[in-house]
Amino acid sequence: MDRGLRPKTLLFRALRKIIAAVAVAGVVGLWIGYFWPAVAVALALCMVQHLRFLVTLRRWLERPKLVELPITSGIWADVFDGLLILQKRNRKRKRRLAAILSEFQASTAALPDGAVVLGLSGEIIWFNQAAQALLGLRQPQDLGLRIPNLVRKPSFTEYFARTDYSGEVEAGSPINAAVTLAFRIIPYGNDQRLMIVRDISDLRRLEQARRDFVANASHELRTPLTVLRGYLDVMEPESRTDGPLATWAVPIREMRNQASRMESLINDLLKLARLESDVIQTRQDLIDIPRVLARVREEAKAISQGGQQLLFDIQPDLWLYGRESEIQSVFMNLIANAIQYTQPGGTITTRWWGDENGANFQVADTGIGISEKDLQRVTERFYRVDVGRSRASGGTGLGLSIVKHALENHEGRLAITSELGIGSTFLCHFPPHRIHRGSLRNELKTSAG
Repeated sequence: MDRGLRPKTLLFRALRKIIAAVAVAGVVGLWIGYFWPAVAVALALCMVQHLRFLVTLRRWLERPKLVELPITSGIWADVFDGLLILQKRNRKRKRRLAAILSEFQASTAALPDGAVVLGLSGEIIWFNQAAQALLGLRQPQDLGLRIPNLVRKPSFTEYFARTDYSGEVEAGSPINAAVTLAFRIIPYGNDQRLMIVRDISDLRRLEQARRDFVANASHELRTPLTVLRGYLDVMEPESRTDGPLATWAVPIREMRNQASRMESLINDLLKLARLESDVIQTRQDLIDIPRVLARVREEAKAISQGGQQLLFDIQPDLWLYGRESEIQSVFMNLIANAIQYTQPGGTITTRWWGDENGANFQVADTGIGISEKDLQRVTERFYRVDVGRSRASGGTGLGLSIVKHALENHEGRLAITSELGIGSTFLCHFPPHRIHRGSLRNELKTSAG
């Protein structure tokens, strides 16, 4: 029989049974002289039977484990059989889901990182032993509590309130101030979230040790370098024409160049160590950016020496809250970098402007460009796109790394676009709350350097 016709067939069978019962009741009613009462009694009995089955079905739906479905025939037999088959399927599905959940819990329990399953409002649904150790969670007391109420750290609270959970955030452990944790939230399922917690205390201690070593080593190198430069300063006049050290003129000049390069490297290392320091300066000054860029423009002209065309387009009333020395270092490093990698006759355009999203500083050049494989690494320490050109110009390979960390200290971000043989564009973006509309002084108009 076609399954699509089965419900109709069952309905017709049920109607035939009712009609047959009414017909028998009618015959008996005619025989005893009460036709209509007999028909009414037959219909009432059929109705009572169906109502009894409906009540049984209702009770079974409420408590399927305690109520047993009756054995019957007809359409109700088909309904009850279908429900029992559906119940068996659901039980099998539940067993499979329970097995999957058990495997998930077993695998996450073995992770060294903490895992916390969060509900729609951030309430804790489940957590593994690592999360219990890192966050001090208790089973079952903390189940159902919102995670921001247990991890009361401003950085984590701000991160949790976001709708975009890209990246991760660092915060101190709620049970041990000496422990630094990294939190990452991953949305999944029906408005659920999985929070991963890692202990990064050792990593931060190693980074601090590295910064301390670089800073201390740089300071220690300054003393012997000062001695070497002192002797070279004394020897240089003697190496000129007709001097007693005339034959040493070229070696002495090369030693002075290398000493200057080493001094520049030490200065950049110390500057980078200060920028990476965990103790960030809290002082925020109102910086007259047009005035700063006026000084930067003069320095850029001295570096370029007319080799490149320098264009400046500066919004004169746009100032910034921050630390002037760091901001000037950002501007100067980007422009000097553009000059270094732009051939003579090329153009370097510097812009400073504001919009509804914040303030922007951009340096665009027509230089050699950066390949796609190098683009992701140019802000790493000592990474050079063109090693030969960088060394020849005395570059340290730390300029863009300094730019990156200085921008982070000012809540800014750096975006780089480039094409080989066409040029590169470096865009620094600062958030709106750091902007100040200053007075119209030190106005810089678009000009050619």
